[in-house]
Amino acid sequence: MNSNLWSGLLATAVVAGGAAGSAVAEPQAIPGYTLGAAGVPKAPISLDDLEQLKEVLLFGPEDERALRMSREVLADQVEEVLDVWYGFVASKPQLVRYFADAKSGEPNAAYLGAVRKRFGQWILDTAAANYDQAWLDYQFEIGRRHHTVGKNRTDGVDSVPIIHFRYIPALHYAVTTTIRPFLASKGHSAAEVDAMHEAWRKSVQLQVILWSYPYVRDGQF
Repeated sequence: MNSNLWSGLLATAVVAGGAAGSAVAEPQAIPGYTLGAAGVPKAPISLDDLEQLKEVLLFGPEDERALRMSREVLADQVEEVLDVWYGFVASKPQLVRYFADAKSGEPNAAYLGAVRKRFGQWILDTAAANYDQAWLDYQFEIGRRHHTVGKNRTDGVDSVPIIHFRYIPALHYAVTTTIRPFLASKGHSAAEVDAMHEAWRKSVQLQVILWSYPYVRDGQF
């Protein structure tokens, strides 16, 4: 696919996704965003299991404080961060396919836009560092939406039936590397930027682990 066509699709996704400010003010109005909703199934692991996993990741209270600092830094940069991430996806045909129509193979701009709006809220949720039951439940919901058990249903689209697992942990590096310049853009000290960046790396890895649940055989997670 040529770059001009992709530029047009990404511009459409920005419009369809809406402004980051609306996601901050009314996340409940984001289509398909169900953090805290009654219909989200309960997580198959407990909050105690989550704490034990965080211990292994060396994720502690100082990381939560750093993430909350990052929320103030990132709140007015969400769309710019998404531009970088969507540009990365656009440059990789092996990732583009997951937003494509199953029949035509062409990227679905409305699908891109809907996912973008939730992705923007995900940035803010990650930076909020709120690891309660609702958050834990929603991580497993996100995992289902990547897998055949739930992909395409949220947005009612006819796209490929699964995001292959190999690309989910692979994207960890791109996401957490490219967010660093945004964390460093508000004049914080080098130590503060390092702390925020390290906390983001740990939090995204934690979430990727939780999202893996549908891909793992029963009893092996």
